[in-house]
Amino acid sequence: MNRVHAASTGQVPWGGMNQRTLLITLTGPDRPGVTSRLFSVLAGFPVTVADVEQVVIRGRLTLGVLVAYAGGPSTGTGGTLGALWTALERVAEDLGMEIELSTGSQAKEHRKRGRLHVTVLGAPLQPAAMAGIAGRVAAAGANIDRIERLAHYPVTCIEMSVSGADPAALRIELAAEAVIQQVDVAVQPAGLYRRAKRLVVMDVDSTLIQAEVIELLAAHAGCLEEVEKVTTSAMRGEIDFAASLRERVALLAGLPEEVFQRVREEVVLTPGARTMVRTLKRLDYRFAIVSGGFTQITDKLVDDLGIDYSAANTLEVVDGKLTGRVVGEIVDRPGKARALERFAAEAGIPISQTVAIGDGANDLDMIAAAGLGIAFNAKPLVRQAADTAVTVPYLDSILYLLGIPRAEVEAADAEDGLLTSAH
Repeated sequence: MNRVHAASTGQVPWGGMNQRTLLITLTGPDRPGVTSRLFSVLAGFPVTVADVEQVVIRGRLTLGVLVAYAGGPSTGTGGTLGALWTALERVAEDLGMEIELSTGSQAKEHRKRGRLHVTVLGAPLQPAAMAGIAGRVAAAGANIDRIERLAHYPVTCIEMSVSGADPAALRIELAAEAVIQQVDVAVQPAGLYRRAKRLVVMDVDSTLIQAEVIELLAAHAGCLEEVEKVTTSAMRGEIDFAASLRERVALLAGLPEEVFQRVREEVVLTPGARTMVRTLKRLDYRFAIVSGGFTQITDKLVDDLGIDYSAANTLEVVDGKLTGRVVGEIVDRPGKARALERFAAEAGIPISQTVAIGDGANDLDMIAAAGLGIAFNAKPLVRQAADTAVTVPYLDSILYLLGIPRAEVEAADAEDGLLTSAH
């Protein structure tokens, strides 16, 4: 089962003063002793440990080790990089796991042209779509190593393991094909780079929930049509979000604070929202929401769903009535990115291991900052800027982009006695 990726197959000697690096990524079923076996092999060679990262998701281990060594003349028997490769390959074979290796500048090239996950979402997924995508992969000079189904409902999700492609170029090609075939396609580096994502930060209005809260409030104030026009323009990025928020909030002046309870009852979660949050929490992800909406509504979502972190605006209330003003600093486009960075710091998670999900222009900065930016049923401006876009109406489809198949969701829910058919 093991697979070795390396630009050189010759014997590369150890020694000398030039420091070089070797990236080792081991993936497969988790079991006792895997880490000790790997480091026992490394202990027999003149290397130092530069970095280690390990992730276990539903019994599947991904272990990444970056070691440093000195390049130059050979320093003795067994002191070659080729010998280490042979020893590591033997360990992977014994454990029934896959191993990937790359060295120095080759590590950068490995990430550039190494294995990729191509995830295809369709509802339904037609044969023509798969034919078009496979054709584009072949035209890029890449190879499809494995195909598996991650889900068959509420959408069909097929994942391909692809090798030999430049991810940026392939993403452009497949994005064009996705438009033609009316499916969603995501291209991500395989292995540790995807599996290590540990914090998901999500927009609220029109993402976690199916409405814009300020429009629900405006309906009670009798100014819905006016507020809708400003909201649409702001989400497209045509006007400044902070200025548009103040303009809209001013129209709510005089509403009794009891309106918050009525709006909370009107809020409807996006299909798949509970399943997504529940599954990620069970797999030890941290989950956060960041909203240009209002804490008077988002606080209840935090309590109901068990969300770890949240940031939103707060409407000022004096003598039981809304004043038409916002209290404190406005959570706008740069504010959302700052919130993502703050949540990651509090959780002790690198920004590279975060996922940001949103639909509007004020989500662009956090989508750009995150390790993976996802546009969910988003405006064209956001779809173009994000790493990948999801257009199916089910929020839990995002789980498949993180490599979490439907079978794992159902198995975990069955343990809890939950009905998985309800999103």
